[in-house]
Amino acid sequence: MQGPDPARIVFNRFGLGARPGDLARLGADPRAALRAELARPDVALVAADDADPLPGSTAAIQAAMAENRQRQMERMMAPATMQMGPEGNAAASPASGAQAPMKKEPSVEASLMKAEAKARFAKALGAEIGFVERLVAFWSNHFCVSVAKSNVLRATAGAFEREAIRPFVLGRFADMLVAVERHPAMLHYLDNQQSIGPQSRAGRNRNRGLNENLAREILELHTLGVDGGYSQADVTAFARILTGWTVAGQEGRLGEPGSFVFNANAHEPGDQAFFGKTYPAGGMGQAEAVLNDLARHPATARHIATKIARHFIADDPPPAAVARLTETFTKTDGDLRALAVTLIGLPESWSQPLTKMRSPLDFVLAVRRGIGPGPEADPGQSLNWLTVLGMPLWQPPGPNGFADLAEAQASPAGMTMRLDIAWQAARQAKDIAEPADLLAALVGPSLSQETRQAVGRAESRQQALALLLMAPEFQRR
Repeated sequence: MQGPDPARIVFNRFGLGARPGDLARLGADPRAALRAELARPDVALVAADDADPLPGSTAAIQAAMAENRQRQMERMMAPATMQMGPEGNAAASPASGAQAPMKKEPSVEASLMKAEAKARFAKALGAEIGFVERLVAFWSNHFCVSVAKSNVLRATAGAFEREAIRPFVLGRFADMLVAVERHPAMLHYLDNQQSIGPQSRAGRNRNRGLNENLAREILELHTLGVDGGYSQADVTAFARILTGWTVAGQEGRLGEPGSFVFNANAHEPGDQAFFGKTYPAGGMGQAEAVLNDLARHPATARHIATKIARHFIADDPPPAAVARLTETFTKTDGDLRALAVTLIGLPESWSQPLTKMRSPLDFVLAVRRGIGPGPEADPGQSLNWLTVLGMPLWQPPGPNGFADLAEAQASPAGMTMRLDIAWQAARQAKDIAEPADLLAALVGPSLSQETRQAVGRAESRQQALALLLMAPEFQRR
């Protein structure tokens, strides 16, 4: 039986959707086109915009700290300068006249997140295929943080992706793992700044103890997997090893405010037995040694290979594909570029039917790539679409990230929201080809007769375009 159309494999299974003209430019060797995208220098990095530079995570945290101090000062001063209205809202003082209230400026954290979102969307819309951007999204969801946690996360989620995911997405897994776990956003998200070794100087003085969140999620989600063979004793031992990995506070006693620091006074002293091995005392290097060993563990290789195959091929990934990916991960010491090349070369990547649904993020980006970017100066509409689709940007429901199964995307409510978004996008589209021509340009020759007839019988161009965006050939990956 003939497999799916190779062009749809490239742009749906691996990429972010075709733009007008992309199918014609693909060439005769779709695998080579995917490998060529992997080979482009700095393909995963977000270029700094001199006119509107994006701050690093440390600067973003400092800005959030300053904003928080300003909010505290305003609350302290409010009773002396304002009266409360009947609904508990601040009301103008009688002496101030009947002036209309001033429009409140967006917070620093909201402005930072919007700028990061704009840069992220622009990177995805400009990608020739989008395979690397799909890999970035995969790893960002694997090592997720959530802006719902706090204003610090709202300010730094984008910087976290730029600093801890993108530079390593085609590098070594071990390097990404260390970069992620010591990043201020991850340390804040999983509360490691609250974890203090019970026998450390700080622990004895303050009578405070361990927080196991970071240790548990590294083992369960980031490396070995829930069936990785570790015990609760290993979680506790690893939490002791990770003590001292923290973020400098606004007073700057440990280092530059907002930056990663190792606080030796909070680190549990002594050798630590973890997962069948003793790690000698060594300050920050003790945890780094554990992370490097976890990155090379066979259970980690299987866990990562299974998730990659599930994301790109099928909810129930073919065992042979998982085995090949596991072998590549192990033999190359976690080389993620080699893993991506192996994925491209798997027969299952080209023979398995496209049964998965595009995630909300993939769907929104495919719409933007296919019929126009929308209001480019403001990512607000795309952010709103992601929210109503249940996948708000950088806001997963928990440390395990967003679900990666077809059933999570294909609920009746979810499909209704996709139809609403398709209508909105169709109404906004300008200077586009006839729907029949656009079908051929975005989907290619593998269109079903049902889709051709539905689009052809549409009562208006808007309806035809909305039907195109809801077609299985557009929705499935």
